[in-house]
Amino acid sequence: MNPSPEAVKKVFDPYYEADLRVWTGFSEMIQVREFKKTAIIKNYHTVEKYLNIIVSGSVGIFVWNGKRDICINLLYEHNFLSDYLSFLSQQPTVIKSEALEDCTLWSVSYQDLNNLYSRSETGLRIGKAISEILFARKQQEQISLLTKSPEERYLNLITARPEIFQRTPLKIIASYLGLTAESLSRIRKRVTEK
Repeated sequence: MNPSPEAVKKVFDPYYEADLRVWTGFSEMIQVREFKKTAIIKNYHTVEKYLNIIVSGSVGIFVWNGKRDICINLLYEHNFLSDYLSFLSQQPTVIKSEALEDCTLWSVSYQDLNNLYSRSETGLRIGKAISEILFARKQQEQISLLTKSPEERYLNLITARPEIFQRTPLKIIASYLGLTAESLSRIRKRVTEK
């Protein structure tokens, strides 16, 4: 069953406030998809077919470095989820999305989203808002990775997103921070001793 326009508006309001009528057409395009913990949502070397909003649960975004998965993003409720490069180009990429907990997604297909864009200026504004959200989040993460020490990134994560430590395995958090599990343990010990 599709979510109501009211439910969609509530998710989008922090990013893009619009009249309830805007969300009626959008909500009709949403497919509700459910994934069990460890299920692959989008695999390596495949094309992203959906733009998703996480309704419940969490998802890790990974790249393969030839030896192991490297976590490049952790996403939780009310976050947008997409291999956006693949979604825009409709070409395969080296990114994998995996459910870290049982999760429910609201998904809109590439074709449906483009149909919405072509129907109205409002549809284009929704697309622009989504693009801006995804771009801003990625830019902030890149700046943090390039300008902060591992300990600063860890402390920022505790402050900004404390739920991660209750819901996500430490080895995945370590990978997301660009650390080994051992290095993360040393940083955690050092921080608690201060």
